[in-house]
Amino acid sequence: MKLAEALILRADLQKTIAQLSVRLSNNAKVQEDEEPAENPEILLSDLSDKITEYEKLIKNINLTNATAIKGEKNLTALIAKRDALTKKSTILRDFLNSASDKVNRYSNTEIKIQSTVNVTSLQKKVDKLSKELRETDTLIQSLNWTVDLIED
Repeated sequence: MKLAEALILRADLQKTIAQLSVRLSNNAKVQEDEEPAENPEILLSDLSDKITEYEKLIKNINLTNATAIKGEKNLTALIAKRDALTKKSTILRDFLNSASDKVNRYSNTEIKIQSTVNVTSLQKKVDKLSKELRETDTLIQSLNWTVDLIED
């Protein structure tokens, strides 16, 4: 199995576990002399099985990420870089949007509002950061489809 397939399976397991949680909550209580729509014991057993499967899959994904190397970095380092670039990019874009907002004045007596940074210069930095983020993400995606999942 390729790493990308394991990631898809992980997402499916996360959805299944979330659904089991909701189903358990829906069947936690019933009126006296009534039966639940689903047997909570069976749901709890299913949940336990899915979480065990999820734990094993996460361990294998993490082992694979730690050993899959591209250039001088392993996949774990590339994922950390992508996450950091994403966070920085989001914050800078939000700041840039605030800094570049025009404030309309209705008369010359109103206070003039101006940006605290050079918007053009910051936009160039954000564009460069976005390019680095795209390239890093593309590299991660290509590794995901070429690296075999380590299974123990």
